[in-house]
Amino acid sequence: MFTDLADFHQWLAQRHEANEYRVTPAPLNRLDGWAADPVTGDLHHASGRFFAVHGLDVTGSQREVGHWQQPIINQPEHGVLGILVKEFDGVPHCLLQAKMEPGNVNTLQLSPTVQATRSNYTRVHRGRAVPYLELFIARGRGRPLADALQSEQGSWFLAKRNRNVIIRIDDDIPVLDDFCWLSLDQIGHLLKVPDLVNMDTRTVLSHLPDALLPAGDRFRGTPAHPLPELLNWLTHHKTMDRTVRRAVPLAKTEGWRMTDEELRHEHGRYFRVIGVDVQAQNREVASWSQPMLAPCGEGVIAFVVRRIDGVPHVLVQARAEAGTPDGVEIAPTVQCSPGNYAHLATGLRPRYLDTVLSAPPRRVLFDVVHSEEGGRFYHARNRYRAVEVPDDFPVDVPDGFHWATPGQLAQVNQYGGLLNVEARNLLTCMGFIA
Repeated sequence: MFTDLADFHQWLAQRHEANEYRVTPAPLNRLDGWAADPVTGDLHHASGRFFAVHGLDVTGSQREVGHWQQPIINQPEHGVLGILVKEFDGVPHCLLQAKMEPGNVNTLQLSPTVQATRSNYTRVHRGRAVPYLELFIARGRGRPLADALQSEQGSWFLAKRNRNVIIRIDDDIPVLDDFCWLSLDQIGHLLKVPDLVNMDTRTVLSHLPDALLPAGDRFRGTPAHPLPELLNWLTHHKTMDRTVRRAVPLAKTEGWRMTDEELRHEHGRYFRVIGVDVQAQNREVASWSQPMLAPCGEGVIAFVVRRIDGVPHVLVQARAEAGTPDGVEIAPTVQCSPGNYAHLATGLRPRYLDTVLSAPPRRVLFDVVHSEEGGRFYHARNRYRAVEVPDDFPVDVPDGFHWATPGQLAQVNQYGGLLNVEARNLLTCMGFIA
């Protein structure tokens, strides 16, 4: 535990110095253990495990563009994202780890106690065991505060889910070198630091009870629309969704060009698929190679916040992504990479994007750039923002949007499959950043 955050930052710097890390770009056709299918071009690991990259055709979407093709990561296994919580002198603390991921812009970020794919924790790589894993997969080792099967980024993953679990323990446990206990107040301060608290930690923290959240007051108050109305709205859009997805060969994905080095869009938009060779002294295995998805620009993920009868409400949208496992999910007001829309007509610019980007500083509740999942995405970053609009902002909104309180989102979040990962990340920022 740290009495002040200066001690934490010193500890983090020491963890950087204690281990050697190296991430080197590598051609896709020279990745150890990986190969492209000679017919389809799909990328697979020799073990048949971990993940694959193939092409996807999407039609019938209610998005700005109704049809497209793209590469997508297929990882048909559930990972474990788990955080241990323990009270010290009556103050809840979370056990987090300084973890290296090959896609992190700054090498080390704060990860959950356990962050592991099934391939990792079943030791397909024949490496070291995942610390503390038994506390999450063996029942009865602590008191569950939350446990939900949640989707990952549907724009880049095909039907990917991870178990988000929080376990409260009373027993003393050994704290390994790369792990530390942090209070919820300390985590709230660290969430204001760019690229520090990683995406997996943020999604798990979204499941904490609002009574524990430093800014939990935002979650309380009478909603303008009862919860059954919110669920009715969401279910309507789920049943009306006509998105059709089908696999296509990666080598023949329309608009994409594959070379020995990488896979990229012909106009330089969206993302690239690149290769990396990795060395990490303190990971379960010391070296490996893999493909990664590298976005071509920084994204914007934002809530518009309005007080209705004095109660803070956030504007959410019903949104389906290319790979969303449950079709439509509750998403933030704005979720996009603005550069991907620059070539489209003005009317196709994402709704409310200008509202969240042009808000005066006094209306901005928080504004911080966070990294996305560094195990599969290379230097992927989004600007997380919430802006409070004045009382003359319309309460009546288009059918694909709905007002909800943060408390209502926290309620539906406990059951999984309803709130997308971007909304969960914003929910954590709402609860922690005062």
